[in-house]
Formats: sequence, structure tokens, C-alpha cells
Amino acid sequence: MFENLKNVIEQVGKEEGINKTILVEALEDAMLTVARKHYGFHRDIEARLNDETGVIELHEFKTVVDDLFDDEIEISVDEARKLDPEAQAGDSIGFKMETEELGRIAAQTAKQVIIQKVREAKKDIVFKEYSNRKSEVVTGLVRKLERGDLIIDLGKTEAIMPRREQIPGEIYKAGDRVQGVIIEVHDISRGPQIVMSRSDETYLIKLFEMEVPEIYEGIVSIKSAAREPGIRAKIAVTSKDPDVDPVGACVGMKGNRVQSVVSNLRGEKIDIIVWEENPVQFVCHAIQPAEVSRIRLNEQARTMELIVADDQLSLAIGKRGQNVRLASKLTGWRLDITSESDILRRAEGGKIPLRLIPGVGEANAEVLAGQGFEVAEQVTNASDEQLGSVTGFSFDQMKSIRDSILLYTEERAKTLSALKNHFRHDVNSMEFIDSLTDRELEILKIPGIGLKLLRHLKISDLNSVEELLKCSKEDLASKLALDDDEADLILKTARSFLDKRNKLSIEEKLSNLKSIEQSVLDMSLDEQPELEETVEAGIEQGKTQ
Repeated sequence: MFENLKNVIEQVGKEEGINKTILVEALEDAMLTVARKHYGFHRDIEARLNDETGVIELHEFKTVVDDLFDDEIEISVDEARKLDPEAQAGDSIGFKMETEELGRIAAQTAKQVIIQKVREAKKDIVFKEYSNRKSEVVTGLVRKLERGDLIIDLGKTEAIMPRREQIPGEIYKAGDRVQGVIIEVHDISRGPQIVMSRSDETYLIKLFEMEVPEIYEGIVSIKSAAREPGIRAKIAVTSKDPDVDPVGACVGMKGNRVQSVVSNLRGEKIDIIVWEENPVQFVCHAIQPAEVSRIRLNEQARTMELIVADDQLSLAIGKRGQNVRLASKLTGWRLDITSESDILRRAEGGKIPLRLIPGVGEANAEVLAGQGFEVAEQVTNASDEQLGSVTGFSFDQMKSIRDSILLYTEERAKTLSALKNHFRHDVNSMEFIDSLTDRELEILKIPGIGLKLLRHLKISDLNSVEELLKCSKEDLASKLALDDDEADLILKTARSFLDKRNKLSIEEKLSNLKSIEQSVLDMSLDEQPELEETVEAGIEQGKTQ
């Protein structure tokens, strides 16, 4: 028993990849366990491999005493000196034991101990190997499915891919090949548990590293990534070399590189954006394809309010909030999306005193102020129950006042939103828009009157629709240097517009808000309507005379 072990150690070490020292210690422990069971645990026994003979040898140690009491753990001085002439009482002396009497059962026990030690050594080797392979992409075969989790054969060991780490919609069966990234390695009693993922951002990054040589070489780097697995993802990239376009490098010729990644992720749409050190610029890139008009920043709370044009709002938020969620995760900032009209309504419309709102009247505003309703938002935010309890007004009257306020604030907000969105890149026009009073904004609702004509009306001190309509065609022609027919066209268009609006109920006006916004926007286009073209031509001609 335990003879010719050198060949066994060499063979097992090569086949299992186990260090020779671990095997030797396992064999020595096995021999020691068998010997102690056979001879008793009270005896001092050691097991040691003889490198020359390749045999595990047992050595027993006994204490040298003058008066022998227990011959299993003690030896007399006379007997000890037969082994070592210089032995003295109190010394510990060892001698080789015979192993033949241990028998077949003892040999079987030793075999089990060896197997256990080898198993533990293999587990430790696998754990150390895969602990160093975290964030590495591996491929294996699906061995079985357990309650939606995939058990994957990696060759030396098995891995698990929990349902939460799979891409939604993917279906696997036993024998399918599956690729993923190692995200966790746990050392548990059954052996190392390796957790793989296809939904983690690390997998997306590693796929790009495999497809894009510039990333592997360190020229281009992925600064951050965000995913909604199987649906959409965003990555932020930057380049150390100014001559290398990081986005172009990731996209590849005709999109071949990014398409390879998309195919691996079952069609997941990927947005590749340029990373910026400036958080504001970075967020503007991250929220693409939407365009941001301006940003309100709170560095301490790491929040940003992104203000976008009304037609960009749904694009910025994305389907079920997907775009803004990914942008927030990508940048590490909490992002709130607000439209221009909401900002204008909240910051300006809601604070307007009731006395300045058409349809309310000075007397009504004074009575309402005495009951706590001084500005627009106090009325619009009130419940039906609160409106019905206002002294001096019926519920229908208060509802009519509320509708008048809503009409005014909504029209004002949409007019400003349309103008500022269209002229956001024109500094002079933006300054002019900011200088407009509410009464001057009313003029822009008249079809055919745009910013250019409004400038000339302001210069002529015609700052409201009422002041415009008080002019005769002769006075208007004189002020704007027009002929009578051109001035008459402006006045007729204004009266016709107001007559039509006055015939509409407040509910109808509220439902027509979109046409008001579009009318204002039409005045901002390069092709001006016939009225403004006619008037502009007349004004310019008058200046040259």
C-alpha cells in the first residue's frame, strides 16, 4: 500500500493540473488519518513521503521516561538508547512503523481521503482561475434549464446564467451554444459558482473591444455604457488621438462593426455618442436624437432640467421614458425633461396677475384677490369644489374665468415657444422676442404679421391690436411708409381675424391652440405670407424715396 506513488503523483498532477505539493500533502494526510484510526488518536504519529523510494512512511514518536507507565506513548531509557545511545529522559524519539497491518479497509479509507483532497484542490484551482477572469467573455453549451436559469458547460466547470441576466425574448434549449461575460464568481461548498450575463453593460463593452481594434489598442475608450437589454443601448466613447474619430471607429466601414455587435445582441439598437468632460455638453450628446434648448443645472444634487422645444419633447423622453433613462444612466446625472411651453406657463403664465388677463376684468380681479386668488395659477390649480365656494360667483362663472385664464396662458406659452424654438440660433431675433410685451405678442396671432412687420409697428408706437385697429388706413400708411391699399390690407386682415375669434367660444379657442401656434410659426419661415411680403416691399420702397 502507498508504494510507487511518484508515478501516480506525476500522472494525476498532469491530468488534473494540480500542484505536486498539494497531492503529496493529500497523500500524507490520508495515510495519517488511516494510521490514527487504526492505532488510536492518542498516539503521536507522522506521515511523510520518502522522495527516494516514493513510499509514504509512518513514524511514531514516544517520550523517553525512567519509569514506564504507558508503552503506547512512552519508552524506557534503556529501550530508547538501543535506538539512540544519547537518549535521555524527557526526549522525544521517533521510529519507523510497519504499514502492512493497516489492511484493505484502511486502504479504502485512504483512497476516499485522497479523492476528497483532489476534488478540493480542483475546486480551488477553478475558483482562482475564474476569479481572475471576471469581465471576460466566454462561450459554453447549455447543459440544462432550471426554472428559467441556464446551466452552461464551460469545459472545466459549469456556469449559471440567471433569467435576469438573459436578454428578454431569447430562448435556449439544451445543446445550444451561448456567449456571455463573467460578472461574479462565488466560492461555495459545492464548488465555485460562476455567474454569466448577456444583459450587463460589461458584455456590451467587451463586444466592442472584440470588434474595434482601436479600443483593444487603447486609442479609443468606452467611458460609460447604459442598456435596456434587447431594446436599446447607449455608449459614450472618446479618443486619445485627435485624428481618430471615436464614433466612426466604433461604427466601422458601412456600419459593419456596430452591426456585428447588434447581431450578437439580437437586434438591440445602439447609440454611439462622443464623451465630453463638460457634463452639460455630455448630457446634450446623451439625450440625442433630441435637441436641447437650454439646461438648468444643480451640481450639488447632480440634477439637470433639460428644456426642449415642444416638438422635441417626445423624442427626448423616448418610448416609455427609454431615452431619458438611458441618458441619465450613461451620464450619472438625474435628468428631468420639460418643454418650452411648460416652462413658460410655469415661470411666466402662472404668476400673471388676474387683472392683466383678458376676460377677467378689473372688478372681478379685485373681488377674487380678496378671497386669495391673485394670480393665474391660483385659479387654474384650484379644485372644482374650491371654485364653487367662491363668494359672489357661481361655479359656471368661475369655470368661465378659469377657461379665460387657461386660454390666455396657453396661447402666450405656445406663441413664445414657437418663436423661441424657431429663432433659437438667431441672437438678434431672440433678444427682440424677449423684449415683447403681452399686448405685442397678441399682434403676432394675426395671420400675415410676423417679426419683421412687428418691428416696424413697434417703431411706429403701435404696440397692441387695439392701437393698430384705431388707425385709419391713411394714418397707418403714413406711419409705415405704405400706400393706402397696403395699409388697408393690414387693417382688413386684423379685423377679419378678430371677428372670427370673437365668434368662437372659449372652449373652441382652447381646441384651436395648435392652429395659433402654427400661425405664429408660419410667420417665422423664410417664405413669408403674401401680406407680409407686400407690406415689407412697400416699407423698403418708402425708405428709398
